[in-house]
Amino acid sequence: MVAANPAALVAELARLKAEAVDATLGHDDRTTVLVGCDSMLELDGEAYGKPHDPEAAAARWRLMRGRSGVLHTGHHVVVHDADGRRVRAGVGSTVVRFADLTDDEVAAYVATGEPLEVAGSFTVDGLGGPFVESIEGDHHNVVGISLPLLRRLLLDLGVSWPSLWSPRG
Repeated sequence: MVAANPAALVAELARLKAEAVDATLGHDDRTTVLVGCDSMLELDGEAYGKPHDPEAAAARWRLMRGRSGVLHTGHHVVVHDADGRRVRAGVGSTVVRFADLTDDEVAAYVATGEPLEVAGSFTVDGLGGPFVESIEGDHHNVVGISLPLLRRLLLDLGVSWPSLWSPRG
């Protein structure tokens, strides 16, 4: 648990990831797009990342079951091209409503190992999908990268989404 502003926290973590990778890359006149992301679940004003151990994951699910939380994903985009280096950042936030799991369901899900290394202790695109009752907002954001937000950030940087579909010669 972290008592910081969850949206600001994921924005900073995404920035740190992207900038760390960017520092290792060489750049030329070709367009390079680098995206860093990080996600956390906000519940009762607290930010929850990866639980890492079964006890923490089970406790998290007992707290989340039958309730809603907000999954925040920070995005940090760096573009290098002939015009130089440009950066944009944003945070996608999606409301996730969790099923009211039984203790047996919590134990069985935690035993799979899946919730141990994912933000918020759940996946919507894996074994945890049936435990997500509904999503209000961008589904992609819950998976870990908001494609609509990424498209808008890229447009702000002068990169059109269709230009990413095929390599430039």
